[in-house]
Amino acid sequence: MRPFVISLAISVCLALTQAHAQEQTILPTRPIPPGKAPHMQVKLVKDTPEEKVYAVIFLKGDEALSGMVDFANKYHANDAHFTAIGAISSATLGWLDLSRKIYVAIPVQEQVEVVSLMGDIATFQDKPVVHMHAVLSKRNGSTVGGHVWELNVNPTLEFFVTVNNTPLKKRPDDPSGMKLIDPTQ
Repeated sequence: MRPFVISLAISVCLALTQAHAQEQTILPTRPIPPGKAPHMQVKLVKDTPEEKVYAVIFLKGDEALSGMVDFANKYHANDAHFTAIGAISSATLGWLDLSRKIYVAIPVQEQVEVVSLMGDIATFQDKPVVHMHAVLSKRNGSTVGGHVWELNVNPTLEFFVTVNNTPLKKRPDDPSGMKLIDPTQ
């Protein structure tokens, strides 16, 4: 009986090692490529001394994270928060593995509804950093969620972005490897 238990334990360890080796990971410092949302449309819907609110609309073929970075650069969104709903044809989400300071990729290779999406924009080294999370609903109603690394729009994704007039800055957090908003700056 003992050799069987040892053999079983070795098999389980090998299987876990292989699964771990095959998982796709994403570094938190991975750059976001610009210009991947050629159909993005922006409309200013509120303009006060305290804040501006924009409708940012993406259409089929746009990649929303790239588009939001482009939006933040063009409209000087250095302190913003946003929500969105719509539908996408595929996505890459991530789950933060804090012990390894990396994201484990969660690929979504099907048409899904964006039932919840929220995020913020703050600056790091004078460049806007877009941080967003999403919950996606599959055809059967099951959901998947995580940190957004890529959202391929089909047919539309509709953001409402509130830009405040006081810039927020991020600072590096060595224990996590992340960039965190620093409210003291």
